[in-house]
Amino acid sequence: MRETLTNKQLTGRRMTKERAEFRRLAQSTEVGTVTRGQLAVLSQSLPCTGLITSTESHLLTVIVNTARADAFDKGGRPIVFKSNNQLGFEINRSPGRVSRILSRLFDAGLVTMQDSANFKRYPIRDGEGEISDACGIDLRVLIARYRELDALVRQKREEKRASDAAARRFRDALRSARYALVNAVDLTKTALASLASRIDRIAAFVGIAGRAPAFVLRRAAILLEWLVGRSLKASMRPQSVSDYDNMTCTNVENDMHKQITNPHPFDLSKEERRPAKAGQHNSPKAGYTSKRAFEESLTRGSDPDNRQSRPQQGIVALDDVWRAAPSLKDYFTTAPRSWSDLARIAPQICRLAGVSEDARLRAVDQMGQQAAAIAIAVTFEKYSRQEVSSPGGYLRAMTDRAASGELHLSRSVFGLAARNSTEALN
Repeated sequence: MRETLTNKQLTGRRMTKERAEFRRLAQSTEVGTVTRGQLAVLSQSLPCTGLITSTESHLLTVIVNTARADAFDKGGRPIVFKSNNQLGFEINRSPGRVSRILSRLFDAGLVTMQDSANFKRYPIRDGEGEISDACGIDLRVLIARYRELDALVRQKREEKRASDAAARRFRDALRSARYALVNAVDLTKTALASLASRIDRIAAFVGIAGRAPAFVLRRAAILLEWLVGRSLKASMRPQSVSDYDNMTCTNVENDMHKQITNPHPFDLSKEERRPAKAGQHNSPKAGYTSKRAFEESLTRGSDPDNRQSRPQQGIVALDDVWRAAPSLKDYFTTAPRSWSDLARIAPQICRLAGVSEDARLRAVDQMGQQAAAIAIAVTFEKYSRQEVSSPGGYLRAMTDRAASGELHLSRSVFGLAARNSTEALN
């Protein structure tokens, strides 16, 4: 005679090693260190970590807000007894979907659960009316892991900010590289084709900037900026090299050079072989250092109200500028050795801060190469400190103040340097 086989249906949720560990952690947790509001904010931020989805985060937030606020005080029991039907109504999901979501939250170590035989949720009280045991959704494991999960959320947000900054820098470098490629008319066709091929290979390797890792974007941006600088240097070389470069320096604007020779040494005309003073003031071929420009520069330099429009190197030292803007060390490992080096990297600093080329050129026209480079460094440092939300507008405001004689770059530089020194000591 054949034996009758009876299939016994298991009650309760499947218990795994990880779930048992989470339950032990919940039972040993001291309640009262974290408030309900902190857990609600954390549950809303967890999707950015990838641990749970937005729907699971929504259900977890509803569960946290369902618990009483005093249940998170010392000696409380933050356990929720709502049914799957009621939770599904509040998040607009079916009871079966809620049950599956609760299982995933259990596996992720965000809640623990103890089911009764009939899957009902209710507290078990002792003779004094205190809850000795309960069948419901326990939030104590979330309290135990609050510091860990909050640190993970902060880490993901910091990574996102770094990735966005690297993506912006890469897009700006790629745009500048293609712009330089279009305007590099002095390069040969072979050099242009080689430069275009390298830019295209870098762009193809990175792909979509929003999905690439931050370190890949930073390295690609550095390489593109190097290519732009190299192409610009190559295109400017035929114009900068001249027979007179080693003998005269008529176009020096901020250095301490003084013109003492005739700017046309090989001209046989007797009229142009004048003394140095006459050649500097009256020569019609002396570039933009003509009589009118020379007199205007002298007037600006002698006016006490406009001293800061053309600052000399003795007012602010180059080392002071580098100490006042330590954020530049993250992008330029080698400190500039001269004011010309600082002026050379000023366009790159503007691209990093998002300052337009028009704002930089206005600053150069009003303040000169040296003062404009100092102002750009100060602007970048304040932008890195998040003290300035619009670096382009801040640089334009400094330019306007320089035009009215109210700009004091030395005070800004020394103030930033002192603040950095104080923060380093603290």
